[in-house]
Amino acid sequence: MFVARKVASPCFSRILSRDYHKLWRPLKQCCQITRAPSFRDGLDRFNAGTERYTLGFRHTICTSSADHLSWKERWIDSPDSDLVLFPRGYSKAQSSNSHSSSGQSSEGASGSGNDNGDGGDKKDDGAEVVIEDKAGVKVDPAQGALAQVMVPDVFPEVPVLPVHRNPVFPRFVKMMEITDKDLMELIRVKSRLAQPYAGAFLKKEDSNEAEIITSLDDIYQVGSFVQITELYDTGDKIRMVILGHRRIKITDTIEYSPHTEEEKTEPVAAVDLPLDSSSEDTTKEKPILMVRVENVLHEPFKLTDEVKALTAEVIKTIRDIISLNPLYKEFLAQLIEGGKRVADNPVHLADFGAALTSGETQQLQEVFEETKIPVRLRLTLELLKKELAVCLLQQQLGKEVEEKVNKQQKKFLLQEQLKIIKRELGLEKEDKDAVGEKFRERIKDLNVPRHAEEVIEEELTKLAYLDAHSSEFNVTRNYLDWLTSIPWGIHSKENFDISQARQVLDEDHYGLQDIKDRILEFIAVSQLNATVQGKILCFTGPPGVGKTSIARSIARALNRQYFRFSVGGMTDVAEIKGHRRTYIGAMPGKIIQCLKKTRTENPLILIDEVDKIGRGVQGDPASALLELLDPEQNSGFLDHYLDVPVDLSKVLFICTANVTDTIPGALKDRMEIINVSGYVEDEKKAIAKTYLIPQARKSAGITEEQVIIQDPSLALLIKSYCRENGVRNLQKHIEKIFRKAALKIVQGVEGAVEVTTDNLQEYVGKPLFNTDKIYDQTPPGVVMGLAWTSLGGSTLYIETTLKEALSSDEKDARPSLDVTGQLGDVMKESSSIAYTFAKGFLSREDPNNDFFKRASIHLHVPEGATPKDGPSAGCTIITALLSLATNKPVRQNVAMTGEVSLTGKVLPVGGIKEKTIAARRADVSCVILPEGNRKDFADVPEFVKEGLDVHFVSHYDEAYKIAFDS
Repeated sequence: MFVARKVASPCFSRILSRDYHKLWRPLKQCCQITRAPSFRDGLDRFNAGTERYTLGFRHTICTSSADHLSWKERWIDSPDSDLVLFPRGYSKAQSSNSHSSSGQSSEGASGSGNDNGDGGDKKDDGAEVVIEDKAGVKVDPAQGALAQVMVPDVFPEVPVLPVHRNPVFPRFVKMMEITDKDLMELIRVKSRLAQPYAGAFLKKEDSNEAEIITSLDDIYQVGSFVQITELYDTGDKIRMVILGHRRIKITDTIEYSPHTEEEKTEPVAAVDLPLDSSSEDTTKEKPILMVRVENVLHEPFKLTDEVKALTAEVIKTIRDIISLNPLYKEFLAQLIEGGKRVADNPVHLADFGAALTSGETQQLQEVFEETKIPVRLRLTLELLKKELAVCLLQQQLGKEVEEKVNKQQKKFLLQEQLKIIKRELGLEKEDKDAVGEKFRERIKDLNVPRHAEEVIEEELTKLAYLDAHSSEFNVTRNYLDWLTSIPWGIHSKENFDISQARQVLDEDHYGLQDIKDRILEFIAVSQLNATVQGKILCFTGPPGVGKTSIARSIARALNRQYFRFSVGGMTDVAEIKGHRRTYIGAMPGKIIQCLKKTRTENPLILIDEVDKIGRGVQGDPASALLELLDPEQNSGFLDHYLDVPVDLSKVLFICTANVTDTIPGALKDRMEIINVSGYVEDEKKAIAKTYLIPQARKSAGITEEQVIIQDPSLALLIKSYCRENGVRNLQKHIEKIFRKAALKIVQGVEGAVEVTTDNLQEYVGKPLFNTDKIYDQTPPGVVMGLAWTSLGGSTLYIETTLKEALSSDEKDARPSLDVTGQLGDVMKESSSIAYTFAKGFLSREDPNNDFFKRASIHLHVPEGATPKDGPSAGCTIITALLSLATNKPVRQNVAMTGEVSLTGKVLPVGGIKEKTIAARRADVSCVILPEGNRKDFADVPEFVKEGLDVHFVSHYDEAYKIAFDS
């Protein structure tokens, strides 16, 4: 528009006040403006935007209603004239009319007088009155730009102000803040044009925080025509107060492109640009800033008894709400002070009641859009009743909390009075004195070391000078609490009776003979020395073999207190050595907490999962364990929180780990490692009968006569379902059997539930493991090996065959060896070594056999989906290759293991016990083991070795003779 785009001056740029109409000088004198046809065509559009101004040229004032010639025609006919813009108040001819309409203007703006809010007056003299919407008051042109003018009845084009959560009801104000540049520029332009009006439309989604909209679907179509009464422009944002006047409805959108004004302080020079020069990019999606609206009038209604009753009930509910919440009372007082008559007008009352509530957005909009006043009153009454219920609940909760607080306050006052009375009578001392005496009483009978006693006395002296309400007092009191909670010099009475200790260990666990013997040795040494000793042990073995549970049995056998904590995944050193006292919420580490809990200096501390300890940004806990688990250092263990040496030399530390490879070398060196191997089938059967079945029967509430598990079914369960080294999985299956048996008993089965080999699948499902024996008769090129897995030992077949027929001509042959079966790097190297050694060995034993010179061999290790690695298959691979080369099968029911060097030396391997168990499970009668494993085989129980023909070899020549001995 012309005024917004071409006329810019300090007078236009300032924030227009309500006294702006008192200025007598013209807004702008536009000299030497071109009279081009394009400019004259735009004057009509310019005239539409200058409703608040008087237009003239030179010093002669003219209006658009001048005689027979319009101001535009007279200006065009006068070549020397200058176009001048004056405020309406400047026209002395119209100043006399401003007086007569000013009273009406202020009344319309403030809502006073007899206005019913919709353009009609209401009188109730007992007769039935019909109230309907009327045309509003006219705008007083004598009031200027932002003066309190009469709001126009029809304002078809308004900017869009999306509001959040609550609609702007007529005669209610709302403060808004906008930061969108386009919307800010539009508001500035409208304010400069003395058109401070907009449309406030409620957003449909409460989560929508956008200040502008891109689609009409984002807002409700019915909103409020608002007047911007106050505007504060800080440049980057605009704060304004809007006042609702009437309801409007969106009929269409208007494309509007904001323009940036050119900031100039001098009068505008001649301009030759046409007014209608818009070159914005219309292809880009633009926000909706302007809409075309129409007024929404309520339907005429009669002031019937129903309306009067609804009005009275609404007033009564509002009165009840105001009596419960003083904030509403203050809000109503402000409305009455502003001259807004609410109580005697149903239209105002419905809007006021709805605005008073905190209803949902959709409910408030429903009230806002309703045009039937009786229905609107009913909707408002519903919201008010809900608000009243919330206020009543709030009052009830407030009373309950107040009563509770008063009760606590009363109790506190009485306690303080009681303290003062006791203090005056000498029955009680000051709080600080009582705290100090409590700490001295704790250490009175303790053998506190001198260095610790000095620290305690120093802290007690400091505590006496501190204020009881200071933060330092609490820190010192907590520190003294921990120092005096350490069991200085207290030991539990040690059990030196070896027979009693053996009985306790055998009651709780079957097998584990190495651990039991080591504990009995520990007791014997303590008995001879007559002193309580500490030791650091580490039990390693697969899961489920009883490493953690036997530690509790050891504590019971030794009559020591038991404390357990796990370091698996621990990444903070402070968990072991404590926090510094400078930190808020600092506390000692686990070891000091153990001493406070057990109240003894010689407990048994189990450090679980020491092989899974972590490392993080807070330090390396494994390094912190070095001081703790070092017998030469833990006699003066220094916790970061206590900062006083504590003797841990009498503590029996037991660590548990599944593997020792992940334990740091320095930490491993400080511990005595005892390997806990898995259980064999006979041991598992004994454990199940002695421990697992009675425990499962007791937990299921079943008597011994109700469920019977036969020995063959138990053996089948162990062999086909629970092959792992431990018994944890076996325990789960036994509990599953008893649960299903309990279900049958409850359903009324007759007689006892008997579990046999035939119906075992009904309780535990299909077998998980099949027989280890793939071949009844091993063909040439196939040999059974022995392997160690996490589930124990297992048999491992090595299969070899020709990839293609042997070449008749040695020159055309391309000998090779391909390996499959997910073999690891170590096992692939063993295959290469075995292939090289087999070629050399065959050339010595049978020089005429040129098999390896003409054969392409494929070596496979079933099962293909299982990864395999390790060096112990070298002896087996060589035997399989020689069997294929000589076309002779090996001895039936033979299994072997051992690593072979390039010169044929058979080296020792690990897992001899597990491999021997696997050989026996596969009905193997002959086992070939390295000579270096003779000592390991001696530790295997006799019932495992029974019936096995074991050969120990130091060179492969010996293994060859045994394997091919028919």
